[in-house]
Amino acid sequence: MLVVKKFGGTSVANKERIFNVAKRCIEDYQKGNDVVVVLSAMGKQTDVLLEMANDINPKASKRELDMLLTTGEQTSVALMAMAMQSLNVPAISLNAFQVAMHTSSVAGNARLKKIDTERIQHELEQKKIVIVTGFQGVSQYDDYTTLGRGGSDTTAVALAAALRADSCEIYTDVDGVYTADPRIVKDAKKLDEITYDEMLELASLGAGVLHNRSVEMAKKYGVQLVVRSSLNTSEGTVVKEEVKMEKMLVSGVACDKNVARIAVVGLEDQPGVAFKLFRHLANHNVNVDMILQSIGRDNSKDISFTVTGDMADVAVETVERHRSGSLKCQDVKVKKDVAKVSIVGAGMQSNPGVAARMFEALYSANVNIQQISTSEIRVTVLIDREDTDRAMNAVHKEFDF
Repeated sequence: MLVVKKFGGTSVANKERIFNVAKRCIEDYQKGNDVVVVLSAMGKQTDVLLEMANDINPKASKRELDMLLTTGEQTSVALMAMAMQSLNVPAISLNAFQVAMHTSSVAGNARLKKIDTERIQHELEQKKIVIVTGFQGVSQYDDYTTLGRGGSDTTAVALAAALRADSCEIYTDVDGVYTADPRIVKDAKKLDEITYDEMLELASLGAGVLHNRSVEMAKKYGVQLVVRSSLNTSEGTVVKEEVKMEKMLVSGVACDKNVARIAVVGLEDQPGVAFKLFRHLANHNVNVDMILQSIGRDNSKDISFTVTGDMADVAVETVERHRSGSLKCQDVKVKKDVAKVSIVGAGMQSNPGVAARMFEALYSANVNIQQISTSEIRVTVLIDREDTDRAMNAVHKEFDF
């Protein structure tokens, strides 16, 4: 049996936790399993490295940032191998170059394209535990790249798919997937299982348990995930295609505070304007969400959309650059003190009135809705960031998890 285990930064934050993880992996190894371990950087190491970079050069290139940030994972895998060796278990650490994890060339947000498995297979045949750096890859130009925050989850799922692993376990500092962030909603409940689609929506909407691209990849390649705590032995949450239990009306409530709303005012009311706007944004790698277009009036219209907070300035600069050219808009406004609150549930497809219940809960909590977006299994609202916690609790209480 081949098992891929991924551990987040808090799980390897210090010597005690490194040895805790080492022992958990060795337990599986001693049962006769092949074990591949994927690690994030220790604790807040990535933040520390970013602070150092900002102190040296606030406008550092993304290529050099990736070169710096990949050292965090290399530190944690090397220390883990040392810990296992000190416990008389053969282990080896490998970075993205040594494995050969091929990615696109977009620094800071690369996508995995292919993983060469020969080196890992060779080390497993030598009866070693193989410890691999998460979060990173190598571009066609032999530059280090990073996969974006939470990218170690994607590394683990990609490895599980490439190696055809029997199990992919994601260890975090929480017991599994909850109906809401338990730090915000005190009576949030742990789910025993959840579908890929529901988990993908929750991950995309701010639930920090799993990287959304990892869930997308798990669904594509049929990799069953188990999310559990590295600090205890509870069962955790299984993420898979179908769940046995009757679908809950709503499976979870998520929030995302890393949001900004951009309003492009006074665009020409004619065909092709939206295409030009979003093509320019796409050319600058700006991902857009929650698009709202006003009804045309006086030969003009407004388009509002949300982006991640860290891409707000890029989005505004992009629109401003084309403002007097292809876009011909009157004004560009940005609002950064906003957040998204969402409900997700496969049961929503066959139950009318779910959105109305959410809106009523927000009204009762005196929370104003600025924008709304929906899909078959999701309703998302844009609100003032200061109202987020109150909105989360009100909506969670409404659906009586």
